[in-house]
Amino acid sequence: MDKRLRKAGVRPSKSASKLARALAETAPPAPATADTAPAPATAPAAAPKKKHRTRPVGEPVTAGDHVLAYVRAQRDALVELDPAVRQDVPDSVHRMRVATRRLRSAFRAFRSVLDREATDPVGTDLKWLAGELGLDRDQEVLAERLTSALDALPPALVTGPVRDRLTAWSEARHSGAHGRLTAVLDSHRYLALLDALDALLADPPLRKKAAAEPREVLTGAVRKDVRKLSGLVDRALDLPPGDDRDLALHDARKKAKRTRYAAEAATPALGGPAKALTASVKSLQGLLGDHQDSVMARRTLRELSAVAHAAGENTFTYGLLYGREERRAEIAEAALPEAWASVAKDTAL
Repeated sequence: MDKRLRKAGVRPSKSASKLARALAETAPPAPATADTAPAPATAPAAAPKKKHRTRPVGEPVTAGDHVLAYVRAQRDALVELDPAVRQDVPDSVHRMRVATRRLRSAFRAFRSVLDREATDPVGTDLKWLAGELGLDRDQEVLAERLTSALDALPPALVTGPVRDRLTAWSEARHSGAHGRLTAVLDSHRYLALLDALDALLADPPLRKKAAAEPREVLTGAVRKDVRKLSGLVDRALDLPPGDDRDLALHDARKKAKRTRYAAEAATPALGGPAKALTASVKSLQGLLGDHQDSVMARRTLRELSAVAHAAGENTFTYGLLYGREERRAEIAEAALPEAWASVAKDTAL
């Protein structure tokens, strides 16, 4: 077959296919032998000199070009992270989840560019995938937070088998979550989602504004997201401390992520101002995220404490960790007004 293809003028590609890379990453390691020793490295061939072009081929020009370039990059990230997630490579679940969120944010923020009748169904499946990925990722983040908090305590303040109970809780939850996630990646719904993304990029559902100059279109979309974020932050800070405020701050956090990704997608077209806005919204998101992590950590500590108490164990350490988490939440809330002021300053794109 190789001879016939070459005779017909077909030549091997210089870059490996995604299938080849996936098979290489998921293959079991081969035993090292003399016959399989790696060949000595050779110096790469000098890159051919590029001819000057007024504009590189494929460089985004219109608003639609910029949005589709961002969508394509996130689709590629989703596909390329698949083997790593299946192998439980550290941070791979988080990165895949971020790619799904960036895609959803692009569809929602740039509805003046991409027809929502085509993107909304894809967005629904992306939300489902992000939720499934979150079962594992949220567990990982929470376990790391509680373990670090426990490590920071003086030994004299750690009473009872707190560490053993925390480790057992973490390992049991992670094992179950990863098994479920692997099944999700084998599911028809996930594979259909990848097909839908490919189809959307092959025949994009562009609206009239997609052909427009990007600055006005993308700036308008990002500012609209910032206005919505402003309303959520103000509403949350006006509420008294408690569950309602925690929930409102969590809503603001989710919107901050979407706003950050919208500004990120617009950065190639808008330049420095969009980059600065991305950074300031990221800082705000970090504070809101730390607050939400504290809420989840306190909920877990209450559950673990109840189990420990029922087993006759000393629960002093759980209470101490709970109090420290309350303080972390208070510090995050106190820093929010200044962080929001920075976002408002950078909104003048």
